[in-house]
Amino acid sequence: MINFHKDHVNLVNIALLVFVLLSFGIAVIPANEMQNNEPLPDMPKMTDAERRGLSVYIAEGCVACHTQQVRNIEMDKTWGSRPSVPSDYHYSKQRMNVWQQSPSLLGSERTGPDLTNVGQRQPGAQWHLLHLYDPRMVVKGSIMPRYGWLFEEVDPANVKEGDVVVPIPADRLSRPGRKVIATPEMNDLVAYLTSLKQAPLPTGVEPGAFLPSPGADGKALKLTDADALPDGGAVFSQVCAACHQGDGKGLAGAFPPVAGSAIVNDKDPAQMITIILGGYDARAEYGVMPAQAENLSDAQISAVVNYVRSSFGNDAPPTTEDVVKSLRFTVSPETAIP
Repeated sequence: MINFHKDHVNLVNIALLVFVLLSFGIAVIPANEMQNNEPLPDMPKMTDAERRGLSVYIAEGCVACHTQQVRNIEMDKTWGSRPSVPSDYHYSKQRMNVWQQSPSLLGSERTGPDLTNVGQRQPGAQWHLLHLYDPRMVVKGSIMPRYGWLFEEVDPANVKEGDVVVPIPADRLSRPGRKVIATPEMNDLVAYLTSLKQAPLPTGVEPGAFLPSPGADGKALKLTDADALPDGGAVFSQVCAACHQGDGKGLAGAFPPVAGSAIVNDKDPAQMITIILGGYDARAEYGVMPAQAENLSDAQISAVVNYVRSSFGNDAPPTTEDVVKSLRFTVSPETAIP
């Protein structure tokens, strides 16, 4: 029998053996199994720009204020259509070398919103550029810091082909007449943020007792029972207000107003619906509006159209779900709902 009071060598050896076994049992083996998970079938592989953007995201400490994990609880329904699974992190959680593992992006702090599905909620690159240049331009009351060092102010004559010019309103520029361009690091960061979209689970996989809710994926903004029409104001708040602003006045030089818009107040809603379905990039003085055909159902589009056409001082007749359905087939037949 070992006398640990006197045999200190065996005491240390046994303690070391227990430590090693526990380390492998609760740390090394589980971590190795997590690393070996396969990506979801419809999950796109990260591009080089997105991977560089991931490095910028880590270097700038974004994980300190933003999580990337949707938990199976009521309050997380806003951030995704289902709880996160290990496969969601297949491409972002990669070993850097034999000694280093890339930092975890799950996060534990939500000073800012969760970013798991931000590419679905905010697919427009220009919105992210404006938000990162000055968050309070697009989100009033935001406490997020500016990332001005990832932009450059140059003379218009020095703007080169391929430069991404950010549509900053003139009164926000530090020097009048200058142009703001995004650095390569900023473009990579935006590419990474817009790529953050939950991939669907394979057919037959149960996502858990987690039903979509307002803003979760742009497809389930119904606030009452299953037979009720969506709340157009809620759709606008979750999908449209970030660019067009909560008062409908837009942002000068970046996003057009819907308040008093001739297109919104047209008796025929066809052009407005077509823009929502297919996007819009016909006015150089404003940013590109992303298409919403794949994100919003016919009922949601008709609801938000009716809301906008009767709010912000607008006064136009309502439309119907059937009108949206007919225009959807014209704009994008592959997204037509049978």
